[in-house]
Amino acid sequence: MTDDLTDDLALPTEQQAEEPTISAESPLAERIEAILLIIDEPIGLVALAAAVGSPVAAVRQTIETLVDDYDGRGTGPRRGFELREVGGGWRLYVREDHDSLVAEFVGGQAPARLSQAALETLAVIAYKQPVTRSQVASIRAVNVDSVVRTLLARGLITELFADSETGAINYGTTDALLQHLGINSLDELPPISPLLDDGADGFDEGVVR
Repeated sequence: MTDDLTDDLALPTEQQAEEPTISAESPLAERIEAILLIIDEPIGLVALAAAVGSPVAAVRQTIETLVDDYDGRGTGPRRGFELREVGGGWRLYVREDHDSLVAEFVGGQAPARLSQAALETLAVIAYKQPVTRSQVASIRAVNVDSVVRTLLARGLITELFADSETGAINYGTTDALLQHLGINSLDELPPISPLLDDGADGFDEGVVR
């Protein structure tokens, strides 16, 4: 009788331990994908859970399901993009296999000239690198999300690394910029300090030549 009682008490616990399977087509998965499509930097699980209004555990399980789905481990084929964890956050990336294809396409679509806003943002990154998008926005006092995307697409800047604590991406310039400017290194950039007031526009003394 004792064994029967033990079995009866154990059954609900085993049932409660079983977590429901979350599909890649679930409403929660759709909300998560919507957020992932518009972010410019990796987003952590807690922030993502707050954005979609769901528990962190459910978001974590859905992320794992989406990773498997995009990698072709589910019922469908592998996608041309992947969901990758970088710097403690999650973000959609083009698969490395297609980097050259995307670079060629974007390069062919890019306009011949940069806007004034893009040139100003590029100058800030060139002189302050490595620098995060929020730091650039603070210096320019405007939102720079779309401009940074343009510069990335043109191959003039690149993602250097993600901050280990915040997950914020740090940007820097590429060799393509040096080629466009006709210089061999960033050391050949003209001094900008004489053109600025002391501490103007967020350029700290000792950083700007």
